[in-house]
Amino acid sequence: RVTLLELLMVKVNDKNSVTSEELEVFVRHADFLAGCFQENCGAVLKLTAAADAENEEALVTIRLLDVLCEMTSNNNQLEHLQAFPGLLETAIDTLRLTHLAGKQAVNVFTATHAVTGQEEIAHPAVGFKSHLIRLIGNLCYKNKENQDKV
Repeated sequence: RVTLLELLMVKVNDKNSVTSEELEVFVRHADFLAGCFQENCGAVLKLTAAADAENEEALVTIRLLDVLCEMTSNNNQLEHLQAFPGLLETAIDTLRLTHLAGKQAVNVFTATHAVTGQEEIAHPAVGFKSHLIRLIGNLCYKNKENQDKV
């Protein structure tokens, strides 16, 4: 699943070679991807424990967030995802929970996380909070209703 999402990410990033048919497919699949993210976003919180560093559901959720960030960076998919029910609220709640998890103990979500070796830099959850903020910002872009929710 992670590999499939990475391939989708490459295709979404390649804005020059996306045909109108492919763009239509992306918009149709955006609902599915957003729904999957909403269902599985709690799995990322399991990464606070060192033993769960390879949690597959968490890795899939991280890649889903990456794809959603890229999709909301494209104006054709942005409006559709801005109106998706609950996506903004889920992103905000997940950001609050990861921030709280980082404050409760030193883990990958801690703001003052000390990077001591290559292994920690390569951790898949590094940057998760910044991607959540990016998604929230994209969902609020030129959308008064979403801005008022935040």
